[in-house]
Amino acid sequence: MSWLSSASRIFFLIAGAAALGWFYGYPLALVAATLLALVLFWLYQLRRVQLWLEEPTRPPPDIYGIWGDLLARIYIHQRRHREIEQNLQSTVDYLQDSFASMRAGVVMVDENGAIKWFNEAVQPLLGLRYPDDTGQTLTNLVREPEFNRYFLQGNYAESLQYCTVGEPRSHLQVEITHFGTSERLLFVHDVTATVRMEQIRRDFVGNVSHELRTPLTVITGYLGTFLSDTQSFPAPYTRALKQMEEQAKRMETLLTDLLWLSRIESEERQQKQELVDIDALLHELSDELGCMYPQRTLVIKSGTDHKILGDYRKLHSAISNLALNAIKYSPDDSPVTFSWQRQGRYCHLSVQDAGEGIDAIHLPRLTERFYRVDDSRSAATGGTGLGLAIVKHVAAAHGAELKIQSKLGEGSTFTLVFPIKE
Repeated sequence: MSWLSSASRIFFLIAGAAALGWFYGYPLALVAATLLALVLFWLYQLRRVQLWLEEPTRPPPDIYGIWGDLLARIYIHQRRHREIEQNLQSTVDYLQDSFASMRAGVVMVDENGAIKWFNEAVQPLLGLRYPDDTGQTLTNLVREPEFNRYFLQGNYAESLQYCTVGEPRSHLQVEITHFGTSERLLFVHDVTATVRMEQIRRDFVGNVSHELRTPLTVITGYLGTFLSDTQSFPAPYTRALKQMEEQAKRMETLLTDLLWLSRIESEERQQKQELVDIDALLHELSDELGCMYPQRTLVIKSGTDHKILGDYRKLHSAISNLALNAIKYSPDDSPVTFSWQRQGRYCHLSVQDAGEGIDAIHLPRLTERFYRVDDSRSAATGGTGLGLAIVKHVAAAHGAELKIQSKLGEGSTFTLVFPIKE
């Protein structure tokens, strides 16, 4: 080892000085002078190391002995650190160049909420100015209460969509992720066009449904009048009128579901006020369905009395849609089971049937409007293809999640998972 060789050299140097001093009759003086010279030499070497550390960019000085070894190790670590720093800086530069070319706005924020960097696209969205706002606290520059609440809460599992206050009004979607130690990365998208198109679609569906309801009511009224006196018509006409009445009722059901879905979507962001007793709702719904389908067995398994803060009518609509699907798509001799259970910080409301089940390929699209697993089966049961879409929106309005489990030949289980808010 280098320190052993340095120690041996020092030992031999002192021993030689002692021998020489003994020869001349001054051993202690010569040893003391040798040690003093050695200390001064070390101080000189240490000073050279200190000067190099103050300007580490220049090459290290040529130093021998233990100080040379120490300097070499410092230089190796310093070079490795510089290489790592350069690699990190090149990565940051690459990311910043990539973010700068994005159409979405990007903001990098440190652990204290101060802006470290942002691209050009975010400047008109959040009203930032480069480079003046770099280093400023983001919440002091963005005067939007919804944005500030979302930014400060620290829970970014879901994105934020809000409408700006100033003119022209725009809709922004914000997504925040953590990176590094406590830094945050914000992605800001302008979704004004998407929101407007969605509103146009909702208005169109609502207006068309309202406009169709009046003539359809007139048609069904006349058909009912005609069919009340079937003896006045030949048999072929009676059959045609009955088919027209069936289709008219199906259209009425479809319009009702469309209007209800449009209302749920428009009220999705509104605050819910009433406490809903799910256990009582299930018993009430069981009584209603028992009268409609007296041959079916309905089983209720209730393991909690927890109440949900929400809208009773919407929850009743969602659960009844699940129950009707279970009844329609399962054998008459099989039970339909309602379950209301608490599992940790969540409450699970399940509707289970023993029907033919659904192929896994269809599960991701079941909640789409008008999506049907089997057109012939849906036509036979009179389904509109909107039931599960209604369930999905009711779940979203209550902060819940719809989970679907199904296997062919074994039945299906539809579960609404509600988070418990203490």
